[in-house]
Amino acid sequence: MQTHFTEEDLKQPHIREADRVLRTCVHCGFCNATCPTYLLLGDERDGPRGRIYLMKELLEDRDQSADITAETRLHLDRCLTCRNCETTCPSGVEYHKLLDIGRAEIERRVPREPADRALRFGLRKALVHPARFKALLRMGQVFRPLVPGTLRDKMPPAPVDAGTRPAGGRHARQMLILEGCVQPGLSPNTNAATARVLDRLGIGLTPAPEAGCCGAIDYHLNAQEAGRARMRTNIDAWWPHVEAGCEAIVQTASGCGAMVKEYGEVLADDPDYAEKAERISALAKDLVEILRDEDLERLTLREHKRLAFHCPCTLQHAQKLGGSVDALLARLGFPLTPVQDAHLCCGSAGTYSVTQPELATQLRDNKLDALEAGDPEVIVTANIGCQTHLAGAGRTPVRHWIEIVDEALSPATSNEPRAVSGS
Repeated sequence: MQTHFTEEDLKQPHIREADRVLRTCVHCGFCNATCPTYLLLGDERDGPRGRIYLMKELLEDRDQSADITAETRLHLDRCLTCRNCETTCPSGVEYHKLLDIGRAEIERRVPREPADRALRFGLRKALVHPARFKALLRMGQVFRPLVPGTLRDKMPPAPVDAGTRPAGGRHARQMLILEGCVQPGLSPNTNAATARVLDRLGIGLTPAPEAGCCGAIDYHLNAQEAGRARMRTNIDAWWPHVEAGCEAIVQTASGCGAMVKEYGEVLADDPDYAEKAERISALAKDLVEILRDEDLERLTLREHKRLAFHCPCTLQHAQKLGGSVDALLARLGFPLTPVQDAHLCCGSAGTYSVTQPELATQLRDNKLDALEAGDPEVIVTANIGCQTHLAGAGRTPVRHWIEIVDEALSPATSNEPRAVSGS
């Protein structure tokens, strides 16, 4: 794609990066065929190719026209950032990088309406602090009938109890785990189940309570500097353990995993954190990357429920791990039902299901129809956002896949490490 930036324009780092990405696009339109919003709305501006043209026009617009900005914002807000287009693109266009630049430019030029700003600010403040989120969740569950429908559907009436969590310090192999911001409140059993399964394989999890939200919520709600600050905080919390030889940083939410794996890119221009961020990104591993290399024959399972696996966009399109969980579950003996159009987004997309509820609900219902076609007993996934969004429909039960593996394990033998209470 031809661009028309001046030499003065190209002195700005974000314009240079946008120019690089734009020039890789050959505007073939293959991306539209796999874009969820284009398939729903049929509008070229709600597909990747159209959005790329809109962002090009925005960034080349030196008069900063309000009309251009308003139209571009509407269609960029509708983008799920699912990155399906990147998987499809034959030219390797890094669409998500251009999208971050375009969204930041819009925020710089024209502030949002007060109600929209309040919603996004509220989401950032409510979701990124685990203790605050848990308190708000408990309050919402008490006053559930009064909660707006889009939020009420996100609240599980009673999350699965975390049960016991092994003390991981007894193992020679040690890994960190990102506890997450909303997952401890919505699904406290996910990381506890992870700890129990890894314990069976001789791997301990080292706590790093100073680490918090991965930064994705702030970053993708256009508070990018706040997101970077959270990344630096996490790096500081993890770094002593990295220097002590920690083997990996385990992620059980694929959205967080995708973000942590990009720390090195996001902080590449930070002289104090660039090298550390690159090391952290190299150590970040989705749980399936850990388990698939282990001797799984050591895990004796007493039952095998029939499952449908929903592969989150952040797992298959961002981390390029599509098919990995399916293969691992099949290796463990779980029967998997076929899922049509498994590449399409469920509509969760971080906070998208709150900021774009109508589109998100259509995408969720389409996804559930595909997941339920094989009559599974349970739908399993690998991201707390997708899990909560799909479960909100009140149809087939939706869990994290590691919980189902953990529940299927035969009772621990007497020579295995004793578990301790906690979540």
